[in-house]
Amino acid sequence: MGGALTILAWFDPQAFALVVGGSLLVGCLRATRSEIAGAFAAFGPLLRANPEADADAARRAVSRAHAIAETKSIVCVDRIATTGRFLAEAVRRLSDARSSVEFAIWADEALDARRRRHAGVAAFWRAIADTAPAMGMIATVLGLISMFRQMEDASKIGAPMASALVATLLGLVVSNIFAGPIADRLERLSAAELAWQERTFAHFKTIARAELDQAIGLQRSLARSLAR
Repeated sequence: MGGALTILAWFDPQAFALVVGGSLLVGCLRATRSEIAGAFAAFGPLLRANPEADADAARRAVSRAHAIAETKSIVCVDRIATTGRFLAEAVRRLSDARSSVEFAIWADEALDARRRRHAGVAAFWRAIADTAPAMGMIATVLGLISMFRQMEDASKIGAPMASALVATLLGLVVSNIFAGPIADRLERLSAAELAWQERTFAHFKTIARAELDQAIGLQRSLARSLAR
């Protein structure tokens, strides 16, 4: 109980509103609506994401896709049981593709969209981390101004001085303990995720070229032979 009261004694509503609220406002002004929504939705993956396990699942899916395409048909690869929406969508697209070019176009666009989305979400938290110290300094300056206005009465100097110092501390905490580490982790997770997704698409493109383009070429040759 005493510890909670001590923490509350450090809490300054005005400093909190200016530092946290101002930093969030700047982050929102720099981001799109979807990036703002994604930034707060990222708390789930931020804690649960496991790129190594996802990469292993992708390797198993690629191996099964190769085996099914060779023994049966590429249209049967959608029977692969996968975890995660990304792999499920990739397998479905591979099964439905009419040519390797069609699948490659979708794969490249999907990766570019994910890359932009990840970058936007990380940039939101990076903007907050960059802005928080400046907002803390603004709150500190305002507190000092309030203090200087009351220099005639020494008993009134302590509160605005404490508020000014708390604002500086809060800006550093938000930047270095909260928003900055979130942005760093999201960037690392994004790099790891995009790496195994690019490898997965490269394998799927190879399967598509082998199974679809060669089959189309054989069909055209057969059609020309029959036409003669």
